[in-house]
This record gives sequence, structure tokens and C-alpha cells, in this order.
Amino acid sequence: MSVSTASPQEKIPQARYGIGEMVRHRLLDFRGVIFDVDPVFANSEEWYEAIPEAMRPARDQPFYHLLAENAESSYVAYVSQQNLVHDDEGEPIDHPAIGTLFEGFDGQRYKLKPEHRH
Repeated sequence: MSVSTASPQEKIPQARYGIGEMVRHRLLDFRGVIFDVDPVFANSEEWYEAIPEAMRPARDQPFYHLLAENAESSYVAYVSQQNLVHDDEGEPIDHPAIGTLFEGFDGQRYKLKPEHRH
């Protein structure tokens, strides 16, 4: 008889991306910089149900808060890990809130301002 010794933390998928990293949506045409991470889905049921069922991501994965941009606008996005890939463009994100959260861009990632670190 085998007994599982996995802790609850081991059952939660690990975040693949970190705060300050630049990512792109795998299916939609936008990119952004991560400013927060939820270990599992933590948005409203209405938001989740508004996603077409065929595209709806699993809840038990990390979800990322992004300062996002596309060709037309800047906005805040909430995206599942399965729908993100690294952004290798090397160009900064043109979002009006960048300066409130981050203090610099090194060509690959943004550095979080000290007052926002915890």
C-alpha cells in the first residue's frame, strides 16, 4: 500500500514567470509585464464564465496580472499560465502605469520599485 506524502504546496503548480518579466499571450495579439501572480484562479465567477468554454483555462494554475498593450491600447489583463509565453522582443512596454510600479527596464525585465516589494 502506498501513501502519498505530497504536501499541499506540491499540488499547486509553480509559477513559470515572475514579477517584472515580459510575456506575450499565446493566442491573442498582446504583450505585457507581470505585476502580480495568483497561485490559482482568483478572479470573479462572472469573469471566468465570460470566457468561451472551448478556450476556458483550468483554474488550478497560476494566473498573472499584466500591464498589457496591443497595437490600439494599454490595459490591465488577467491571464492563465497556459496562455503565456516569454516575450523576446526586447522592447519596453508602453503602458502609463509602468512608472508607478517599476523603476527601470534592463532590456529583458522590469525592476519593481522598493516600496512595492514584500
